[in-house]
Amino acid sequence: MLKRSISFVILVVFIWLIWSYSGRNLPLSEPESYISIIEEINPTDTLDRNIIGIQPYMMASDYVNAVKFKQKIRQYLVAATEKGFIRDKTIILYPDYIGTWLVLLGEKHALAEKETLKEAISTFILSNVFDFFLGYIKTGDEEDKSVSAILRMKSKVMASVYYNTFSELAKETRAHIVAGTIVLPGPYVSNGELFVENKKNLQNVSFVFGPDGKIVGEPIVELYPNSSELKFISEPESKRVQTIEFPFTKSSILIDHDSWYPQLYNQANSSGSEITLVPSFQTGSNSMDSLWKGFDKEPNPSFLNKEDMNQIKVKEAWSKYSLANPSNGPSNTISLNVFLRGEFWELGTDGQTFVTFKDSILNISQAEKAGIWSLNY
Repeated sequence: MLKRSISFVILVVFIWLIWSYSGRNLPLSEPESYISIIEEINPTDTLDRNIIGIQPYMMASDYVNAVKFKQKIRQYLVAATEKGFIRDKTIILYPDYIGTWLVLLGEKHALAEKETLKEAISTFILSNVFDFFLGYIKTGDEEDKSVSAILRMKSKVMASVYYNTFSELAKETRAHIVAGTIVLPGPYVSNGELFVENKKNLQNVSFVFGPDGKIVGEPIVELYPNSSELKFISEPESKRVQTIEFPFTKSSILIDHDSWYPQLYNQANSSGSEITLVPSFQTGSNSMDSLWKGFDKEPNPSFLNKEDMNQIKVKEAWSKYSLANPSNGPSNTISLNVFLRGEFWELGTDGQTFVTFKDSILNISQAEKAGIWSLNY
């Protein structure tokens, strides 16, 4: 009886191993860029500095393989190069969460084809049950321990591919790249390279890569995560804005809704920051045209007008409270905000690029899916 039980367990494990590792190394299709807009803003012969905002259109399938991910990210840089946008004094901005979906690296390709995120997570856990357990025991007091465990178990490979991709592309373009954001546990920079500490809190962070491929400065942390993010991300106690000193300007990087908080602009202005760069991510198809219900955070910040809730659209709230908000300080007159677009199961995405110049939102062409904008200043 014991021998039969042991044999049955071995058989089950063997079948699970076959199922778990099947569908992970299938032939890869070429990624599609979906670019519909490439636009130069403020075209002039007298301005020699520029910011390139990239609104990529990412598919979940773009993340299952490191080579395919790099190919997809590079496509937008190739298009910008062909237009002559990338020069000696160029900063390139990618959006929020662009690195977080690298959690799919090396996974079954079928995950990208599931109808819902919940189904994808369930399949992910079943096909990585032992690694998931090891990640689970490293979680802290996060509410969503499953997401936390998944991010922790994949954090080292995610950080490695994210770093190598943007490091190599920064060297190829000889430009500075603000590489969107990625959720990692205990991220830190040493000698210009990215590392993680798996037992520390998860944070949504961005990094600036210099032309030498090294990271400039420290991790740029999302200071005010929303309620959905706080189920697995820790809100930092310190609300310090990091100012990046480029060779030709100073810039502050505010992640997503951090760009709505006037006190952060006061910090940026006092540090001499000239421009503001905002990587963002807005879930929900056509959500920018829906009624704004206030922040997904309790309590809502005091600077928000409660009378605007359920009265104005989400895109109008972004215009009113974010980069163009007069209370955010007069010295920061150049800013660019880009959103991650794509197809991630049933989540849907929305958001359109915002550009402000001399405290006014510029009227720019909007992309249905992916777009590239170069702002001369």
